[in-house]
Amino acid sequence: MSDYIGLPKAEVHIHLEGCFEADDVIRNCEEAGIPLRAPRDRLFEAHDLKSFLEMLDWLCGTFRTREQLATTAYKFAQRMGRSGVRYADVIVNPTHWPHWHKNIPGMIDAFDAGFAAAEQDGHPPVGLCVSLLRTQSAAEAIELVELLGAIRHPRVVALSIDGNEAAAGRTGPRFAEAFRRAGAAGLRRTVHAGESSGPEGVRDAIELLGADRIDHGVRAIEEPDLVDLLAQKQIPLGVCPISNVALGVYPSLTEHPLDALRKAGVAVSINTDDPALLDTTLEASYAACAEAFAWEDDTIRQLAATSVHASYADPALKAQIMADLEAWRA
Repeated sequence: MSDYIGLPKAEVHIHLEGCFEADDVIRNCEEAGIPLRAPRDRLFEAHDLKSFLEMLDWLCGTFRTREQLATTAYKFAQRMGRSGVRYADVIVNPTHWPHWHKNIPGMIDAFDAGFAAAEQDGHPPVGLCVSLLRTQSAAEAIELVELLGAIRHPRVVALSIDGNEAAAGRTGPRFAEAFRRAGAAGLRRTVHAGESSGPEGVRDAIELLGADRIDHGVRAIEEPDLVDLLAQKQIPLGVCPISNVALGVYPSLTEHPLDALRKAGVAVSINTDDPALLDTTLEASYAACAEAFAWEDDTIRQLAATSVHASYADPALKAQIMADLEAWRA
């Protein structure tokens, strides 16, 4: 297999909630006297997006202390380093964390401590994208944006939104004002769309939410005019091909539209979404796609470059990664 660990790249669509290690969750349960939801080998089992989100809520509910959050953040950066990631934007959705969603500043502070310690130890830097859940109200969304604007924590780089689009229905209009305020406050805007929703979700992300990056976005392929718009505006898609196949969005990698979107001029990058829960890594995702689509080194380099450009890393770090990428050969 080519050296995709050595490929200089960023990870821009990954959830902290999807990176837990079973040993840590079991330890949390033992410390707090929480019964396991399933035996160890089936702890992360889910069959569709709905059961997947329910599992996330249970997993996050085992995290009670500041130290547990900081350790999770540290281990996340370690995981990124093992995959050769040079910078990561990680999504955290406070609504999944029952012991923390009413103390978001404390939660951010705990994660920041872990990320900072990891960076000091030579692991890659991490930006935090704080996420709304689609089922929240417009008022709750605005409240979160105002909180983020008031604390102005340097670790927080973006407002995000995720959750089950198919179950929630069209939510773009509900969150338009919160995203407008996020942009005015200097936050970036990254939006889950075009996974369980069709192309209309992607269009709303662009037109109503001012997305500067779209998480998934793959079902834009169903509307040629939208593909043209994405290519023209160069709004990057953080695509998670292994996740899309695992959760039934597409039947196989060869039928996934990643390469078709790339060939149409859309800025696409490869990401892992929830690597621990889906039992994948970023280097494995690159390898699987390279094989499925018969990509040469130049194409791989282009995808890695897109991941760096699409990231919320600071310009000096981006320039460094890009310089290293120029020299990369598989």
